[in-house]
Amino acid sequence: MTSPADDQTPAPAPAEPTLADWIDEATAALGLEGHEVDEALVLDLARVAAHGVLRPAAPVTTYLVGLAAGLRGGDPAVVEELSARAERLAEEWAARHSAG
Repeated sequence: MTSPADDQTPAPAPAEPTLADWIDEATAALGLEGHEVDEALVLDLARVAAHGVLRPAAPVTTYLVGLAAGLRGGDPAVVEELSARAERLAEEWAARHSAG
């Protein structure tokens, strides 16, 4: 005879946290609930800054764009425009400072 405990299947392992989970938690902690974060836009900007300038330029550039966007009201269109401007700047920087 088996007990009910013997018939239970093990609980699935908890899912690994995702970047979206982190963004949700960070926006809540920072009082930004209801504001969308375009993670692809931020990651693309960070990639361009890291490769075009220096690796530490990635977080600094994304911070500067976020600060500038916030000072201009934080509208998603403003974020996109400032991100594009910063990407162009990083690409131009790379072209000016590349060897050869």
